[in-house]
Amino acid sequence: MADPEQPISPEGTRARVLVAGATGYAGALAAELVWRHPRLELVAVTGRSETGRKLRDLYPRYSVPLELKELEESDFDEVEAAIVAYPHGAAAPVVAQMRGRGLIVVDLSADFRFDNLPEYEKAYGIHSEPELLDGAVYGLPELNRKRIAQAELVANPGCYPTASILALAPLAEAGLIEDVVIDAKSGVSGAGRGGGESTGFVANTENVAAYKPSGHRHRPEIGEKLSRVSPDGTAPERLTFVPHLVPVDQGELVSCYVIPRRVVTQEELDGLFRGAYEDEPFIRLRDVPPGMRDMRETNQCHIFALVADDRILVEAAIDNLWKGASSQAIQNLNLMLDLDETEGLR
Repeated sequence: MADPEQPISPEGTRARVLVAGATGYAGALAAELVWRHPRLELVAVTGRSETGRKLRDLYPRYSVPLELKELEESDFDEVEAAIVAYPHGAAAPVVAQMRGRGLIVVDLSADFRFDNLPEYEKAYGIHSEPELLDGAVYGLPELNRKRIAQAELVANPGCYPTASILALAPLAEAGLIEDVVIDAKSGVSGAGRGGGESTGFVANTENVAAYKPSGHRHRPEIGEKLSRVSPDGTAPERLTFVPHLVPVDQGELVSCYVIPRRVVTQEELDGLFRGAYEDEPFIRLRDVPPGMRDMRETNQCHIFALVADDRILVEAAIDNLWKGASSQAIQNLNLMLDLDETEGLR
């Protein structure tokens, strides 16, 4: 595609946007998606490192020619919306500043994902801006579309919760989950640009390994969100979540093994997933198990559900950097700005 020196600002542009934290994988992709978006104008990209470099020089596969700069409060006067791609803990004070200046914000960190403050602090530490939690909306459009459209602060889910919750929500809504094991596999980009030695090429090539198989901080998040859609308002009685890194750069597959509360036929299972997702623009129900490459560099989630002996198997695959982070942020921002939620996405 063309690589203009200035952002295209077509008639009808809905908002000027800042991306904070654009040096990381998710922030850089978010900036690229805003840059290419037909109704958004990318005004600034900021980072806590690499300042003075053009983003397209740091990430040559992207076309954004803007220079990275340090974030300043004066930047807030130039935009109506922001995507924040800071680490957990570092995001909250920046989001609070932005909200104080009237910006609508999509936050990619976990800082506003929990409804329950003690659960957040158990997983991530002391929250610096707890007063913003009540106004934050969990940014999974397939479950919260109406609330997102009215929100001014959206907490964008990460990749593991996105795929796991989409895989299990129809079963949770029907009150069917007694026990579930979530076997999750992600490409190494899920650990971020500064993921460390354990996420590097040498550690992961020709290798697959579980990490934090007990007490992972995404487990309570997944449980909390499933409880919000269940008939009795409770999470599954037993929920096991085990993540793995696999030797690919991006992509994610979750395999969910569910013991149901009662016997479920394949016909009923198919009906539950069709009822939940057949009209969703970015969900595709599959009759064969999906692979990670099937939806690479798209905002899609592919789901396969099967009655297997005494269990239900549900597999969901996404691109961890797209639907699991940056493109879902654009989907949320589209809704917040009263745009077609599919604009600028595929």
